[in-house]
Amino acid sequence: MPATTAETLSLVTRNVSVAPLVLLSVADHYGRSAKGTKKRVVGVLLGQNDGKNARVSNSFAVPFEEDEKDPSVWFLDHNYVESMNDMFKKVNAREKLIGWYHSGPKLRASDLEINELFKRYCPNPLLVIVDVQPKEVGVPTDAYFAVEEIKDDGTTTTKTFVHTPSIIEAEEAEEIGVEHLLRDIRDVAVGTLSTRITSQLQSLQGLHLRLRDIGQYLQKVLDGDLPVNHAILGNLQDVFNLLPNLSTPKAGPLNPGVQRKGQLQHDELARAMSVKTNDQLMSIYLSSLIRAITAFHDLIENKIQNRQQQEEKEAQQNGEKEKKEDGKDGKKEANGEVNGVADVVNGEKKEAEGKPKGKENEGGKKG
Repeated sequence: MPATTAETLSLVTRNVSVAPLVLLSVADHYGRSAKGTKKRVVGVLLGQNDGKNARVSNSFAVPFEEDEKDPSVWFLDHNYVESMNDMFKKVNAREKLIGWYHSGPKLRASDLEINELFKRYCPNPLLVIVDVQPKEVGVPTDAYFAVEEIKDDGTTTTKTFVHTPSIIEAEEAEEIGVEHLLRDIRDVAVGTLSTRITSQLQSLQGLHLRLRDIGQYLQKVLDGDLPVNHAILGNLQDVFNLLPNLSTPKAGPLNPGVQRKGQLQHDELARAMSVKTNDQLMSIYLSSLIRAITAFHDLIENKIQNRQQQEEKEAQQNGEKEKKEDGKDGKKEANGEVNGVADVVNGEKKEAEGKPKGKENEGGKKG
């Protein structure tokens, strides 16, 4: 049997946390390069590893090829790894190369050889297998460290991987991003009501976990295991101030013959919840009234503007008609004057023509 060394124990008890950004990057890498095939993708893990805790906060993909028939034949571009690592150091020097990943879903024969290659960059590289197509609900990562096992007789050693537990841990900004992402992803076959109920259930479960953490923290402070932090207590007091007031008087007397403490607390809680609900409904009612008044005001303003525009348009049309009529009357007067002048001219011409004829007649009479 192989002997258990102190190094192996330290690796097994090491805490490994993976950020959601790494899972999204690995899934995107697989979807672009090897989706629908039996190939796997390989990349580099970046983060911090202080010997007790390993925090994987970032990653990048690496060109990788292997022979499906012969697992000992594979290619990994280590020059690309070195170039990308240097560039990531310029962006964030705190994120160091701590290991590598592949899409598995299980360990393969060439993993030990690939792990030896990554020992150029860190003494004890971390291997994380990310299941990009999980069939069961749970953590889709498996973390491993490579160790040397010594036989009982001490003659030979063999290299193998030791499994260490891993968790998915997100910072506050990452939690917000993941929640927004999951909110937009839903199964089309599932109804809207089922989706809403599932969201409510998940929200209540998250609230329960946070309340449990708060209770554990306060219990440790009471026991003296943790020092008193006034900033945390101030935030907790703000949270408690938002809760319903359980000290509100009851709406009426208790049921006859029932004076139990549980009944009293139940009535007080119901009364407090009613007061809280009525306050919220009053705010909603006032908001609806204000919105309706604003809508009526906008409607009246719109009607006034439309009426003014209609009156201006009608006045403009009437002005154009009057101008046209004035133009027609002016033309008629001009035509009348021209006709009068023509009549006068014609009359003068007739008189001029009539005078010579009269003289000729007088001459004829004389002869």
